[in-house]
Amino acid sequence: MPIQFRIRFQHWKKAVLIPLFLVSLFTVLLTGTPGMAQIEVPQIETPSVTSPIVSPPAVRPEIRGVWLTLNDLDVMKDRTKVQDAMNQLGRLNFNTIYPVIWNSGYVTYSSAVAQQQGIQPFVYRGSDGHDILADVVDRAHRQGLLVLPWFEFGFMTPQTSELAVNHPEWLTQQRNGDQTSISGAGEVAWLNPFHPQVQQFITSLVVEVMTQYNVDGIQFDDNMSLPREFGYDPYTRALYKRETKKDVPNNPADQAWMRWRANKITAFMVQLKKAVRDRKPNAIISISPNYYDFAYKFHLQDWIAWIRQGIADELIVQVYRSDLQSFIQKLTRPEIQIALQRVPTGIGIFTGQRTNPVSIRQIQEQTQAARDRGLGVAYFYYESLWDIAPEPASYRQAGFQALFPEPAYRSSSR
Repeated sequence: MPIQFRIRFQHWKKAVLIPLFLVSLFTVLLTGTPGMAQIEVPQIETPSVTSPIVSPPAVRPEIRGVWLTLNDLDVMKDRTKVQDAMNQLGRLNFNTIYPVIWNSGYVTYSSAVAQQQGIQPFVYRGSDGHDILADVVDRAHRQGLLVLPWFEFGFMTPQTSELAVNHPEWLTQQRNGDQTSISGAGEVAWLNPFHPQVQQFITSLVVEVMTQYNVDGIQFDDNMSLPREFGYDPYTRALYKRETKKDVPNNPADQAWMRWRANKITAFMVQLKKAVRDRKPNAIISISPNYYDFAYKFHLQDWIAWIRQGIADELIVQVYRSDLQSFIQKLTRPEIQIALQRVPTGIGIFTGQRTNPVSIRQIQEQTQAARDRGLGVAYFYYESLWDIAPEPASYRQAGFQALFPEPAYRSSSR
């Protein structure tokens, strides 16, 4: 605590003390506070463009979100359950939902774009035939929740989907000719992100959602990418040869080859954002990738460039760890600090599955660790918040109420 001194300001003391004080103050300003360690600005080695100096982030409402997956379809298709779910999320001071709209080569809304490609033999409808997404948006907005539809599968699609069967020329492949890889969704094929018809299809779907529904934006996750083993299809080989005058390297981890493909995906994201903003100027572009080392090195997803180039308006980094220390280590990565300076940033937290339940204590510890570092949170996924859990629903809900005792309203104006 400061100590107050009483000083008689006689002329001879002024003549001595004031100059000494000014000299001391000037010395401190030049050298720093004695005994205080100098703080280094975190740096990250990345092949992305050089980052400009930025000001500290403005105070923003923290992200308190939850994904609604296909596992939550029983909730989303029932009007009463949707109303109860949104009321509960609003009461517990959540502020954002991410309902799935693109999964396994299909959309969860009535899509003329999908039907034109012959990939939607059925339409997801509610229990009384209503439009699921329209109802979710309406009920969420009544509770002050932002709605950012989740384009979950990105460039990924099952090889047996109508999309893959009807458009084999849209698929890319590995050097050995394989067209599939193993993912969290099982064995999947990959749409070629460099093919103009694929880009147009994805863009048309996204713009369609922004046009048909009163949504606040859209979210792309870790599948808006390409495993680095892919890109050896004839179209991409020819494109690379034309642009670089070189053959595609045999090594999928070749740095120049990786950089070329990552830049192509980034360039497409620039175009995609423009298409969205042309339709809805205030739309939020949210991204939810894996941590950067994995995202870029193994999936060519240079999301730091997406942040630096202003493509993304929100970042949720998936950190699905059960060990708290391992979880915290990911939160302190330099790229998280880079993003936090520019956009609302949060951490994706795993809240469990039927076969892999997670305690409310683990959820609270991880949430608090994120919030202590100025980060928001998004939970994967709704059903496991309290409907399928190792503790009673009322106990889990009380746990979330303790985390968020006060509201944090967000605006769709970013």
